[in-house]
Amino acid sequence: MKILAFAASNSKISINKQLVMYVANRLKSTKTPDATIETLDLDDYELALYRPDREEAGGVPALAQDFYAKIGSSDVVLVSFAEHNGLYTAAYKNLFDWTSRIDRKVYQDKPMILLATSPGARGASNVLKIATESAPHFGMDVRASISVPSFQDNFDSTAGELTNPELVSQIDAAMDLLNTPE
Repeated sequence: MKILAFAASNSKISINKQLVMYVANRLKSTKTPDATIETLDLDDYELALYRPDREEAGGVPALAQDFYAKIGSSDVVLVSFAEHNGLYTAAYKNLFDWTSRIDRKVYQDKPMILLATSPGARGASNVLKIATESAPHFGMDVRASISVPSFQDNFDSTAGELTNPELVSQIDAAMDLLNTPE
């Protein structure tokens, strides 16, 4: 199994990257020891802002095509969404907009777990709700979506793990759904 994991954030100190890497590593260690994990960094996919006239003049950039190919070559996709003003980060939204020009079903019906976290008590739940509700339109086979509130209170960044047993149970239950056809 090939696990593709990324944070929908371009922050160098992304708590969403910490969360998605925890889930990817837990999935590998507890459920699929033969799996490989590929981690993407949105900084490696920085593109000029999407504009239809820019697309008409130069087509879809190679980085968007590469992102689409990475999704296509994976078996499972894990994404953790950062929330900026209640919405996707500009870095993610721009990459998504460019990639959707290749195929509206950006995520190619891959089984997915959607995650989100923030320092606050709402745990980026607004953006997670947006992602989950729009999922069918963009080829996301969402098996579970989990918000982790108050990141610093529920995650040990030194150890790289969730400390809240209830959240760990939610993650484990979500991982079990990846092997179940929907």
